[in-house]
Amino acid sequence: MKVDGLTAFHIRIPLRKPIRHASYTRTETDNVLVRAVLEDGTEGFGEGVPREYVTGESVESAIKLLQNARLCDQLHDCQAFDQAVAMTARLHLPVIGDDDRQCLGNAARCAVELALLDAFSRHFRQPLFEVVRLLAPELYSLQDWVRYSGAITSATGWKARLAAWRMRVYGFQHLKVKVGIAGQNDVHRLAAIRRRVGSKTDIRIDANEAWSADEAADRILELERFGITAVEQPVPHEQVSALKDIRRRIHVPIMLDESLCSLIDAERAVRDETCDLFNIRLSKCGGLVTSLKLMQFACRYGIGCQLGCQVGETAVLSAAGRHFAASVRGLRYLEGSYDRHLVKEALATKDITFQWGGWAPRLKGFGLGIHVDPNALARVQVRKVDLMP
Repeated sequence: MKVDGLTAFHIRIPLRKPIRHASYTRTETDNVLVRAVLEDGTEGFGEGVPREYVTGESVESAIKLLQNARLCDQLHDCQAFDQAVAMTARLHLPVIGDDDRQCLGNAARCAVELALLDAFSRHFRQPLFEVVRLLAPELYSLQDWVRYSGAITSATGWKARLAAWRMRVYGFQHLKVKVGIAGQNDVHRLAAIRRRVGSKTDIRIDANEAWSADEAADRILELERFGITAVEQPVPHEQVSALKDIRRRIHVPIMLDESLCSLIDAERAVRDETCDLFNIRLSKCGGLVTSLKLMQFACRYGIGCQLGCQVGETAVLSAAGRHFAASVRGLRYLEGSYDRHLVKEALATKDITFQWGGWAPRLKGFGLGIHVDPNALARVQVRKVDLMP
């Protein structure tokens, strides 16, 4: 079975509310959607969410990279699902300039990889989580249900208190709170949130590179009294080497996010002793295949892992994350499937948003287990580009 067509779409997804953190504020998101069509007409979809302040990508650069990748030369006839998985795992995009971290094409790679895997797994009647069993059997552990975290972003004052009550009423076991936002008092916010969610809720914080290396330890220490279980990306990537010393001064684990986009980043993190946890996000890390490699690497070196997500993911990436979460053992925290709570157009014909308490079932069916609504795609499409002219 051969690939007959690949199309990239620039889509613009409006958010239900502004999302603000220390690095950025957004009311909409520009994503890359790729559609793969096999010679029998089977379709598959993949998505990438480029972020210039994370991996240095934009929608324009991602689509241009896909156009220059000579994808036709890398795709061949596959007679079995394992052949299609192996072919997709070998997929490579051109190296961009002085990309010493090898992450400037991650969103683009994620989109085309997921589209191909979705199409081939539908054709060969396999669920997407079979990719985990084939590529990382030591990580494979199938679960019927997974449990996602809640999140409080920029809310302050009475809005933060209300958000905390909502998290408690909704039954979340894990909660991420954004900190380091200019003009906000993190101590007062964490105190108010902790009082309302109760002592049993697991709270971790995410600074999104907000603090300098000189102040980070003191900032974290003053928040430890609220029982936080991890702090995510406390300093800018350019100062990530300072985390080795900061780890000695604090008592909670440090998680890398913006500084964990590739295997090169992971190797440097272990070498420089800068973290305890990795935040693996499919788009940020280059897709399912690379994310599995990062999990394998983390397991070898005793690093914990969170499966994260990116603001504005549609149901395409939500579904891919669900398959990952439901088939990979050892994930410390889960984020994702916020669909109807966050985006106005999730693109799928069915809602796969998590349920009460953050619980969500393993997706059934073949491929991603969802179908893209062509009418919804038409509403958010900015432009489309044929990748196999």
